[in-house]
Amino acid sequence: MKYKYIIILFVIGVIITIFGALLKIIHFEIGPLTGNLILTIGMFTKIIAGIIFIVKLLSNNGNDFLNK
Repeated sequence: MKYKYIIILFVIGVIITIFGALLKIIHFEIGPLTGNLILTIGMFTKIIAGIIFIVKLLSNNGNDFLNK
């Protein structure tokens, strides 16, 4: 997986988290989707992106990414 896909996954997680926070602030529900559920999904998406990023850095020793 390329670094740009990991960054895209992280940004999607940020967008989902912001949307969940907005739903929680205005106390709005979209069917079964509540602010708490969307916040949880967004956080897990960011955690998965972070774990993939760390594994990729450790497997490549960071040579191509950190020297650019």
